Amino acid sequence: MFAYIKGILEEKENNYVVIDINGLGYKIFMSQNNIDSIGNIGEVVKAYTYVRVREDDISIYGFLTKEQLKMFELLISVSGVGAKSALVMLSCIEPSDFALAVISGNVKVLTKVPGIGNKSAQRIILELKDKLKEEQLEETYSNSSAQKDNSENINEAISGLMVLGYSRKDIEKAFEHLDIDNLSIEDLIKKGLVLLSKKA
Repeated sequence: MFAYIKGILEEKENNYVVIDINGLGYKIFMSQNNIDSIGNIGEVVKAYTYVRVREDDISIYGFLTKEQLKMFELLISVSGVGAKSALVMLSCIEPSDFALAVISGNVKVLTKVPGIGNKSAQRIILELKDKLKEEQLEETYSNSSAQKDNSENINEAISGLMVLGYSRKDIEKAFEHLDIDNLSIEDLIKKGLVLLSKKA
């Protein structure tokens, strides 16, 4: 419904903010980290949004980056993970760390989040890995330098960025601007996110 909302920050509460646009106040639920970072009352702010529509409720969820929004959408697509749990995870885990945890099967990273136990963490990893496999099968492989290099780190980093919703083609183009030979998986994901965010 809304790609983003931009206006004057009117209120900051425990789990939401209110952004005023021409006299209309939008109540936007956010993670605590984003509420703390969005800006000061009276400033013009911008939030990427996800609108959840139900029979008895319409709620808007806001994020400071597109990567956070993509991570939120992935999390709520997992059975048993609701919007509130997804926001808590966003307060505790950066998108790059989340992507790395999924592709490496690191349950411990996810269980650091309050309310996420071993079973929930395993389900999140399993379901998102299955989605990643489907996306990889649908992708058309290019002849970029990233593909020619068969390094395990590069392949894992590409998978991690695909978890966050980027296409393999865009990721490989971003990697062409990096000296990727000696970078760790984590660094590749983080640097790739920076480049992909600039392009978005």
